[in-house]
Amino acid sequence: MHVRTRFAPSPTGYLHIGGLRTALYTYLFTKQHHGAFILRIEDTDQERFVPGATEAIYSGMRKAGLLWDEGPDVGGDYGPYIQSQRKDLYLPYAQQLVESGHAYYCFCTKEELDARRAACEAAGGTWKYDKHCKDMPKEEVRRRLAAGEKYVIRQNVPEEGSASFDDVLYGHISVDCSELDDMVLIKADGLPTYNFANVIDDHTMGITHVMRGNEYLSSTPKYNLLYEAFGWEKPVYIHLTPVMKDATRKLSKRYGDPSFEDLLSMGYLKEAIVNYIALVGWNPGDNREFFTMDELIEAFSLEGLSKSPAIFDMEKLTWMNGEYIKNMTPEQFKHTAMPWIEKSGFPIERFDADVICQLLQTRALRLDHMMEQFDFLVRLPDFSPELYTHKKMKTNPEIAKTALAAALEPLRALPEWSAGSIHDCLLGVVAALGMKNGQVLWPVRIAISGLASTPGGATEIALLLGQAETCARIEKALAAL
Repeated sequence: MHVRTRFAPSPTGYLHIGGLRTALYTYLFTKQHHGAFILRIEDTDQERFVPGATEAIYSGMRKAGLLWDEGPDVGGDYGPYIQSQRKDLYLPYAQQLVESGHAYYCFCTKEELDARRAACEAAGGTWKYDKHCKDMPKEEVRRRLAAGEKYVIRQNVPEEGSASFDDVLYGHISVDCSELDDMVLIKADGLPTYNFANVIDDHTMGITHVMRGNEYLSSTPKYNLLYEAFGWEKPVYIHLTPVMKDATRKLSKRYGDPSFEDLLSMGYLKEAIVNYIALVGWNPGDNREFFTMDELIEAFSLEGLSKSPAIFDMEKLTWMNGEYIKNMTPEQFKHTAMPWIEKSGFPIERFDADVICQLLQTRALRLDHMMEQFDFLVRLPDFSPELYTHKKMKTNPEIAKTALAAALEPLRALPEWSAGSIHDCLLGVVAALGMKNGQVLWPVRIAISGLASTPGGATEIALLLGQAETCARIEKALAAL
């Protein structure tokens, strides 16, 4: 079998995390089997259409590295790949089902349906369409069609027997036909419903494997009845468990959970996001956590998919992102970080960008707010002399005063301001005072930063500030003490 798969999002917004994972798993499976990965835009629900969403899907997919072999913007032998551009394709198939008795015209108005639904529910029943129009004489159907009456075409689900299918994860699933509704195939506006278009498109595009969320498990028996009515071969089904926010709620943009684009804008690396998403619901069978795309393609297997809902852990993603940052080369990190540094408004031109990037790379978990830790370089914050007290360093304000007074003139007299000369100078002060390293280095770092925790020690901060500013800050600290 030549594997053909599809990812078929609706253009209702940015690529959300659940959709990204479905696309990723479908892509990995397809590429592992040297098949064709198709992107199809399912826009039959025009009420939910969001302008610009289709382009956002293209952009998100490309950023994630999920490049499609066929699709709206790349073409292929099975186009068009946007459902609204295929609208003339669906009605003939529905009419074919009418002719074979597997579907029928329905002329019930909304008011009529609402009244019958209300009566059913008032009697304690569960409403489903009551096949009111199923046995309408053909002559009456032709007359009402000729008169221009509005209609829908409904699937004629058998009243007895069962509908079943096999799923890779869930095994054999069978549903009594009595539990299934006669779903609408063609709407009153002439467009197909999502469910009908889905079946027609999957067949006419030669899709062999369908990977989608398990919310479609209840609809698949009705899909299979359509395949059987047409005499078509059914695809292989793989229904995926949902991505969860916690034990009770699915991850959802509706509740403010981030989309793929949101995560990118929050300073997460696309490679880290894709790597983490792959592990939310799939186990590689070993202890590996870090994968390139090629490694994911090689390692992916349907057997590794979980049958239990998977929780999206932002803390784990953040940790993984930090590891990706640490594993960049210094050149890669600087290239990645500089646009974020410039966007933050930090005056990087006043400082040594290489030193700042070197300090950032060892500490940054995300790229968006990483420069906030360097605000002290621009303006020294007010701080209490109590910051000089540190039990482990065995220092306090009195010891700090002695250390700063001893360090000021040697630092001011340095002929060369480099990391090596600053470090040697401060260790010389330590030796001259007979103190421990921390009793000098801690007070100097506090004096020139005003912070208990900083990205880098006294040497790195002094190097960034420059000789004049470093000495001026020590003078100010001494005056305060």
